[in-house]
Amino acid sequence: MGSMSHPALRTPFCELVGVKYPIVQTGMGWVAGPRLVAATANAGALGILAGATMTADQFESAIREVKERTDNPFGVNMRGDQPDAFDRADVMIREGVRVASFAQAPSAPLIQKLKDAGLVVMPTIGAKRHAEKVADIGVDALIAQGGEGGGHTGTVPTSLLLPQVTETVDVPVIGAGGFFDGRGLVAALAYGAAGVAMGTRFLLTQESTVPDAVKAEYLKTPVTGTVVSTRIDGYPQRVIRTKFVDHLERTGRLMAYPRAALNALRFQKLTGTKTKDLLTEGKAMHDNQGLAWHQVALAANAPMLTKATLVDGDVEVGILPTGQVVGVIEELPTVAELVQRIMGEAEAVLTRLGSAGA
Repeated sequence: MGSMSHPALRTPFCELVGVKYPIVQTGMGWVAGPRLVAATANAGALGILAGATMTADQFESAIREVKERTDNPFGVNMRGDQPDAFDRADVMIREGVRVASFAQAPSAPLIQKLKDAGLVVMPTIGAKRHAEKVADIGVDALIAQGGEGGGHTGTVPTSLLLPQVTETVDVPVIGAGGFFDGRGLVAALAYGAAGVAMGTRFLLTQESTVPDAVKAEYLKTPVTGTVVSTRIDGYPQRVIRTKFVDHLERTGRLMAYPRAALNALRFQKLTGTKTKDLLTEGKAMHDNQGLAWHQVALAANAPMLTKATLVDGDVEVGILPTGQVVGVIEELPTVAELVQRIMGEAEAVLTRLGSAGA
């Protein structure tokens, strides 16, 4: 049997999106730029561009840069609740983006607009009831991220979330949280998924633009070296446990507030958000999600804390979002090496299982 030929590895997700391999590189804020996304696309997997942390101009030029670097399909992540969400959708449609990815479920009209234009709409969820909800609105696929995943995450581990979600919805489900190799890919398929998505594993590659010193911090972090904190923006977020994160965990809300307000203004400048929009969004979070005002300030503040580390390389006053999988990653392959290795391992596992009874 030739390499990469096992029929189980050609999943409905591959057909739906037009990629060779059932592997997704997630749209990590400040990390998933054109270089990483194009490298992933060229390796035969689906790269997702982190559009949510970009200004409208950066958003458009980043999409064009990916297209200059690859002819293969790719995705773009955006926030469904951004004031200019529909304008950004227009850009994605015009530029021929294949997949629209969302961290929270977008509105039904936005989903409809993207679907009508032929894009594959794929939100990320962390609970079975959220999967049911987005399936009802009519998404084309979804990423189910277990609690061991990085960044904003739920509490249900991948091993329980995937079987629950795959038997609940009838669209392709991509498993996320804890994946790093071919064994995991086969396990996800066994749970009924149509592929795996990885954030941390792709962050730790040659083509990821995260500064070397920061990558070194990730590489030396053990499986037990992460913490889920609500102190960063009011939502549970898995990050590397640093002195700064310990400090955030210890200090009350008052300390965090002025710094948060300042950072919110910086992020606003960086992404070109109007003050009015920022305040409207803050008020909505306060009213709809029941967040206290200090939590709203923290939520606006969080992107700057992430950028401080992942872009500016400042490990002291930033946060390092990560999955627990960070503890089993020890080197920085190229994206192509990583994808080929995972597919080779998956092939070997399936062959071993297939001949086990022979």
